[in-house]
Amino acid sequence: MDTTTSTLHTTTGTAGRAAATGPGPATALWGRAEQQDFRSRVRGTLLGAALGDALGAPVAGLSPDALRAAHGPAGPAGPAPARGRRGAVTAATQLTLFTVDGLIRAHVRRDTGAWHPPTDVHRAYRRWAATQHDWGPDERREDNGWLANEEWLYARRDPDRACLTGFADDTLATLEKPKNPTARGAAPALRSAPFGLLVGWEPPLVLQLAVECAAQSHGHPTAYLAAGAVAVIVHGMTRGEALDAAVRRALVLLAARPGHEPVTEALGRAVTAGTRGVPGPGPVEALSRGGADVPDGPDAADALAVAVYCALVAEDVPHGLRLAVDHGGDSAATGALCGALLGALHGETALPAPWLAELEGRPTLLELADDFALEMTQGAALHGPAVTSPGWLARYPRG
Repeated sequence: MDTTTSTLHTTTGTAGRAAATGPGPATALWGRAEQQDFRSRVRGTLLGAALGDALGAPVAGLSPDALRAAHGPAGPAGPAPARGRRGAVTAATQLTLFTVDGLIRAHVRRDTGAWHPPTDVHRAYRRWAATQHDWGPDERREDNGWLANEEWLYARRDPDRACLTGFADDTLATLEKPKNPTARGAAPALRSAPFGLLVGWEPPLVLQLAVECAAQSHGHPTAYLAAGAVAVIVHGMTRGEALDAAVRRALVLLAARPGHEPVTEALGRAVTAGTRGVPGPGPVEALSRGGADVPDGPDAADALAVAVYCALVAEDVPHGLRLAVDHGGDSAATGALCGALLGALHGETALPAPWLAELEGRPTLLELADDFALEMTQGAALHGPAVTSPGWLARYPRG
């Protein structure tokens, strides 16, 4: 294990100190207004990503002409019916939920001295993998916690093949020996926004954690560095930075990583496009085709470029999301990424209420978002040497 990886065992920061030092210091470090803002951004990130996923999934793969014929010149006005309902989500949203579950458990497990977040997140992805093969929750599994007992998550929603193979066993990959080393798709980026919600961590460590966890399924640098970029950008905005400043920070951090060029060049194209002309589907289509010559199709860098561009030029959240899915590529991926960025930037109250009302899994998303915010701000009051909440440990087992 290299020195950068090993620091993941011990790093805290503001949120980490608040969670580790007890109720008094936690209250001092997290004022009421700060906690409310943080919870709003956590909710916004998770709900926004799910909304973009649900908006893009029914139109993914349609040609621009077919999309306009079905939905008019402005694209989808809201989530279209799919899988028997409006607002249905894909495996991207499922995996995002399990990322959050893994991060909460990692935070809880610090009390035991077993502090290695990549392991806890990988175990969470293994619990997701079980949902793709089992008929429903297995009550015999003591480590399920509450999330893996949610029956609606057992619907199989077009999971990426590399995710299924990457999470097929307990082997923990490394950047030197990643899973599926040629896989360069966007799936890891889609599940990586929650890493950016670790506001007490410093940006290089957020990048490192997201990259290590992405390599558990997608071992190409384009895939895992795009995941890291998403995490760093969300992290900056959750800390209060503007989107363009968060993108600049990501570019600086990525430049030190081998194989960064496809991702940094894609981000550069997105920023340049955002400063030119009137926002519209033309630039989106061009950005979505940046890697069209890649044998295995559009890659993570292209999806990231579309999402960043649409978030930069968005008049509001609905406008940005509609623009993000208005192309002939993987609209679910670009919609989910853009939704995560806009949700982190603006918080939950900026999200369109009519779309939220029909969103599949909204109660679960809200419950998990609030649990994450509670753990990060008040963890010391829930578990530790002096106090333990049996109910909390039943929800997020340490094992």
